[in-house]
Amino acid sequence: MMNEEDRIERRVERAVFETDRQVVVGDVTLPPAGYQSRFSDSLNRGDLEFVPLTNCEITSLIDGRVSERPFVVLNKRHVRLSYPYPRQAAGPGMAPSPSGYDQPFS
Repeated sequence: MMNEEDRIERRVERAVFETDRQVVVGDVTLPPAGYQSRFSDSLNRGDLEFVPLTNCEITSLIDGRVSERPFVVLNKRHVRLSYPYPRQAAGPGMAPSPSGYDQPFS
């Protein structure tokens, strides 16, 4: 049985993954700091072909249909673009940027 002190700390980061047919928004679980703690580290790991995601929203680029899934395993070979989900809402004349900070439209 696991004790409270045996738990490994993790942090969750919301991210967007675009494929040829879908946009998947989900939570990626990462270490809190140090080795393999950056979002890009999870995508660049050569030993893993899939990214496990929780609390997912999947939007079809074909017909716009949206579905929700509690857990998805996404094959990295199908990902065309990925970025952290913007943390701040865009104001008038602003676009959400991948860093989470709003940028003026060009």
